[in-house]
Amino acid sequence: MAKDAKAEADGAVAAPVKSRKKLLIVIIAVLVLVLGIGGAGAYFLLKPASEYDEEYADAPRERAKPAKRKKADHNAPPVYVALDAFTVNLVPENGDQYLQLILSVEVEDQQVDEQLKQYMPKLRNDLTLLLSSKKASDLITTDGKKSLANEIKERINSVLDPAGRGKNNDWPVKEVLFTSFIIQ
Repeated sequence: MAKDAKAEADGAVAAPVKSRKKLLIVIIAVLVLVLGIGGAGAYFLLKPASEYDEEYADAPRERAKPAKRKKADHNAPPVYVALDAFTVNLVPENGDQYLQLILSVEVEDQQVDEQLKQYMPKLRNDLTLLLSSKKASDLITTDGKKSLANEIKERINSVLDPAGRGKNNDWPVKEVLFTSFIIQ
């Protein structure tokens, strides 16, 4: 009888241990499966572009070509393009100072407006770098603002016309106008 009680006690202990092992094996198998699926998904989502190029090597590639400009009609009304607001940290002089700038540019024609939209990420990057390299004391004066407008015009024109074919009077962007200029 003592043996039967001991056997029953061993059987009761053995059953939960086996079910725990099974549960642990199931959990590990599910984790391995989830990690495998996640890894495969990450591979396909983050697959380098060079591997895509091999798959689509026969597909024709188009590259954006600079638009051919025609002679500007000096009697045509001006075309203005408003750019999104820029907010940047200025070079610190008296603590943190910020510049919020909204500007519009006068362009030759609608074709340059489309070209501006095409190059907008590069333009925003270049202008943000330019603006964040300035000091508030340099921008407060009228001459400082005029100088900044000329620098912005040159940056935009260098992106739109990298070969520098345009001359000062024949650039795609004719003028930069500040719509809002706030220094805090």
